[in-house]
Amino acid sequence: MPFPRTMLAGPRRRIAAALSAAALGVTLLAGCGSDSSDKESDAGPAAGGGTFPVTVEHAFGSTEITKAPRRVVTVGYTDDQAVLALGVKPVGMVDQYPNPAGKSPDINTQWPWVKDKWGDTRPEVIMENGDSGPNYEKIASLRPDLIIAVYSEIDKAAYDKLSSIARTVARTKGEKEPFSAPWQDNAVHIAKALGKEDEGTKLVRGIEGKLSAAKKAHPEFADQKAVVLSWYKDSVAPFTSTDVRGRLVTGTGFRYQTEIDKIAGGGFSTELSPERIDLVNVDRVFVINDKADTEALRKFKLFANLPAVKQNKVSYLLDSEGPAVGAAMSQGTLLSLPYAIDELVKSVK
Repeated sequence: MPFPRTMLAGPRRRIAAALSAAALGVTLLAGCGSDSSDKESDAGPAAGGGTFPVTVEHAFGSTEITKAPRRVVTVGYTDDQAVLALGVKPVGMVDQYPNPAGKSPDINTQWPWVKDKWGDTRPEVIMENGDSGPNYEKIASLRPDLIIAVYSEIDKAAYDKLSSIARTVARTKGEKEPFSAPWQDNAVHIAKALGKEDEGTKLVRGIEGKLSAAKKAHPEFADQKAVVLSWYKDSVAPFTSTDVRGRLVTGTGFRYQTEIDKIAGGGFSTELSPERIDLVNVDRVFVINDKADTEALRKFKLFANLPAVKQNKVSYLLDSEGPAVGAAMSQGTLLSLPYAIDELVKSVK
């Protein structure tokens, strides 16, 4: 299970500013990434059109994008899906889930909600989940004219290295902790970088309408306190209400166990000690795990003895296996959310 194991949305480790500028050959990379005449000679038509110029303010400053990008690299864990939703196929992306050995094409291009968008296109992998940072040399070799690093934990040093390769848009200006911004903000932020802010806003409103419809169709959800969790490192690991999974659950009408937020220390999840299993003693539990971890969780007595478990008020949602509902929830993108909403509602019995 990815991110790491089931902790999808971003690994706990920070993107390191490891490797010195000399080791990275930043000067060389900047030369590879900044020669616009070389990029445009073989890049083909602009990626998806859009209205330009635009200036995007973000956590590390502002970036001016003067014309439609031809070669986009996404460094955020789910940024590729927002870009795809807006009609642009990245030339490089992050491998969110480990691809099974010998399996082709990459599982990350084959989710039910992205497969048609990718078609026969096979992007380069510029970072795998768990890596200390993106592969700057590979990114430079792709000759991007725009780098999107929004659903990402890059720091200022990493941003500066990426900016030496091509114009880079980092996470939203108001995001205090990585992965804490609402999915709506991330989507519109990326759309603006592509010159398609109005289109991104329209897509966001469509998903919000779908959430509202689910809430209206199931008023009973409002009477239930819920939590989303995984089994991680032999511990029950709930996600916070500000994480994309928590936001999805509350978006469909459930109340969330916000006490988890207080002990998560600003993170998107936390691991509970046995003494704090009471924090997941709620009316409805959503479990995101693949089969092996789900079985391990079921055997954990403190979890098995929860009233919600005994009353069959638990939705066990496979992460990367089978229908991959957990992955759709965890990615929380313009493409995955419509699928995730439908499947989450169907899971509630």
